[in-house]
Amino acid sequence: MSLSIRNQIPGTVTAVTPGEVMATVKVRLDGGQELTAAITLEAVEDLGLAEGSAVRAMMKSTEVALATGPVEGLSIRNQLPGTVSDIATGGAMATVKVVVDGGELTSAITKDAVADLGLTAGSPVVALIKSTEVSLATG
Repeated sequence: MSLSIRNQIPGTVTAVTPGEVMATVKVRLDGGQELTAAITLEAVEDLGLAEGSAVRAMMKSTEVALATGPVEGLSIRNQLPGTVSDIATGGAMATVKVVVDGGELTSAITKDAVADLGLTAGSPVVALIKSTEVSLATG
């Protein structure tokens, strides 16, 4: 199956915490970072997720925010440090490629945000991704 979601990083499930309808799934990415996905309990069951399951963590580029350093006092649990490898700027928007341990992410942000943050190739950044915006795939 081909997907339009370019952000796909392999990892291994380290914990599943079920709730009434939703579950949180902790994933250790192949680069060593921890990532949390909040998905439906039905999806956990359909995918057969358990500790040790191999998965791909996926997120749309529009759901990857960037900061110039770690952010405290924020509900976003997923903060992946990385380095900007490329920036493609359009009229209003830009795509920023970020190399993280074990993979690469693309972030779609405004051209103004790129300028305000002073981003260039080589800039250190932190990718911020809400756990509700992380999808998991197996196989």
